Amino acid sequence: MATSLDLQEQEQIDQLKAFWKQYGNLITWVLIAVLGAFAAWNGWNWWQREQGYKAGALYGELERAAQGGEADKVTRAFNDLRERHGGTTYAAQGALLAAKVQAEKGQADAARATLAWAIDKAEGDPYRDIARLRLAAVLMDQKQYDDALKALDGVKGEEFKALAADRRGDVLQLQGKAAEAKSAYQAAYAGMDPAVEYRQLVEAKLTALGAAPAAAAASAASAAASGGAQ
Repeated sequence: MATSLDLQEQEQIDQLKAFWKQYGNLITWVLIAVLGAFAAWNGWNWWQREQGYKAGALYGELERAAQGGEADKVTRAFNDLRERHGGTTYAAQGALLAAKVQAEKGQADAARATLAWAIDKAEGDPYRDIARLRLAAVLMDQKQYDDALKALDGVKGEEFKALAADRRGDVLQLQGKAAEAKSAYQAAYAGMDPAVEYRQLVEAKLTALGAAPAAAAASAASAAASGGAQ
């Protein structure tokens, strides 16, 4: 009986040796690859966290300078953030905040450069669209109306289309194109949720152009009633 068990064990050992001889190298390399990938994944996550912490610290510095209205410090902080962590959302948020302070402090060219970077490099399409909207406002102040309209043409997100139409109406108004401005404001009004308070401002702009939405709706309802009566 013992001999039989010994033979079975020896046979199993021989089979294992044969299997390992045939597939041992492959298994070893697969294990190395798996362990290496796991180590790389952990390393990448660690690096991402470190970058996030550092970017967050720089953004905090920028935010403090912005609260103090120190445009030069804001610009320096943003430049550091952009150069070291340009691919983070902190950099995108920093660009928008820096441009706001720069514009408020009369540094229009700096604001334009900051927003141009955000449009080209910021992480996330919503940030890029917001940058386009703000760039259009800066260009409007500089009376560069055609460039402002080009900036608005680049707005892609559906959630920003109504705001872009409203700003387009503002630009067209400044160009003396009342009819085109009215069409832009109507598109903005139609695209905004009635619960959004800003819609009331768009309504006021339309009313000033003699195209109050309430009057237009009443006229359309009257026309529909007349048509039904006929």
